[in-house]
Amino acid sequence: MTSDEFHKTELVKFQAAKPAQKGLMTEEVVSQVIEMIDQGKLRPGDRLPPERELAKQLGVSRPLLRAGLRAMSSMGLLKSRQGAGTFVVKGPPMLDSEPLRLLAALHRFSFDHMFETRSILEVGAAGLAAEHATGEQLATLADEIAEMYASLNDPQQYLVHDICFHRAVAAASNNPTLFTLVEMVSAVMYERRRETIERAHDFSESLELHQQIYRAIRGRQPEEARVAMREHILRAQRAFAIEESELQSTKHIANAEMQIG
Repeated sequence: MTSDEFHKTELVKFQAAKPAQKGLMTEEVVSQVIEMIDQGKLRPGDRLPPERELAKQLGVSRPLLRAGLRAMSSMGLLKSRQGAGTFVVKGPPMLDSEPLRLLAALHRFSFDHMFETRSILEVGAAGLAAEHATGEQLATLADEIAEMYASLNDPQQYLVHDICFHRAVAAASNNPTLFTLVEMVSAVMYERRRETIERAHDFSESLELHQQIYRAIRGRQPEEARVAMREHILRAQRAFAIEESELQSTKHIANAEMQIG
């Protein structure tokens, strides 16, 4: 951030939260920051005033202010940097996946449904990436392929780079809405898959499918990229079902042994 930009954000003025809505002051904090973003008074990369000053301008307590800032961080609008302050997020928002995870648990979203969602989002993302990926984004995809190859004997590390590859494909679509949705769904999938990934039998096929996706994107072949991504997600769904079945079987046996003991 340049010194001019810094001074500009320091001069941004906030209005006090309305006294008539003291029970909704957290919402008032959120509403005012969003309004200023909509009006262009706060832009990506801008820093908010220090907490004490901002709370004074808004006429709210610092705990209420923190609650509002946390809400906006969960929405992907703000990001706190230790020792530097709170900033308006640059680039696509990084939504908190916790609400989706809780909804999945509450309403018992099946992982077949989650894989269907992945297919709808990521097949399209792969096609767009083949059309719009920059040289830097292609390099990121190539790096993740290399990291997956280096992690063939380390399931947890392989999974990390697998997820990063899919997020990089979504980023290469250059559609921030699509990227945000893929980011949120992939975070929920990662939390579950890391419990089963140790039961994966062979990553060679998975790696080859990722390479096919990458080659199609690099070759600017949207239809081939979509086909490769669709096939990969279908096979990943089958692999997950096998891993999940084996995990549940192991848990069942362990519980039976505990009851006998």
